[in-house]
Amino acid sequence: MGMTGRAAAVTREARAAPIIAVRRLGKSYASAGGPVVALADIDFTVADGEFVAILGPSGCGKSTLLKILAGLLPATSGEALLAGSPIVGPRRDIGVVFQSPVLFPWRTVLANALLPADVQRLGRRAHERIALDLLGIVGLQGFEQRYPWELSGGMQQRVAIVRALVHDPAMLLMDEPFGALDAMTREQMNLELQRIWLERRKTVVFVTHSIPEAVFLADRVFVMTPRPGRIADIVAVDIPRPRALDVMNTPGFGRYVSQIRGHFSAKGALDS
Repeated sequence: MGMTGRAAAVTREARAAPIIAVRRLGKSYASAGGPVVALADIDFTVADGEFVAILGPSGCGKSTLLKILAGLLPATSGEALLAGSPIVGPRRDIGVVFQSPVLFPWRTVLANALLPADVQRLGRRAHERIALDLLGIVGLQGFEQRYPWELSGGMQQRVAIVRALVHDPAMLLMDEPFGALDAMTREQMNLELQRIWLERRKTVVFVTHSIPEAVFLADRVFVMTPRPGRIADIVAVDIPRPRALDVMNTPGFGRYVSQIRGHFSAKGALDS
């Protein structure tokens, strides 16, 4: 069942102020044949608590954009701001989840989840309680003392999500986090991520090349052009939450998918 009109209005009002602002952002790389422009004139804002998907074909610069937002790459031109502050390097208030979970095999599930607290020298006892609560939310209660090699790929990715959330970041960046999973596990992880987002209400920027995944998860889908990457369209997804998987079979969902697919060639630049 969707939100009531009053609740939806309150949510829109709470999200009015942008937490992320990207202004005329550009990125180019030097090469033997001259500069390669990866991103050009990127402009957008993301509201506090919003779930945004960045969608585009391989090589369009979407992962480059995410790395700039994470402070892992410098922009060549323009700027990216988080809560009004320029992003010029890695920050403690940003959580990142990559396609590979990158868990330390010698650390238990709980110890892997607590890695940001250990690195940043935060209160171990308080963050252990937070980590245990988050592990319960993602369905890993009882696995706290297991090791990564004892977990499935989907379970490892859940640990990576908990690790990214344990220090309470202002923004969660996700770079094709389910791309390496089989189709059924990927669908279940989409449901899990939606549930976590509904409970925690973090601002999420989610990179994918799957149109259905973007429409299912996001409040808005930013559609990027082939390189040099630009924002070709911003599609607001007006489908009530929580969304069940069978919403993908509805005419409304299909219209969003068709609208987005229309930006790309019939050769199939994106997942269908």
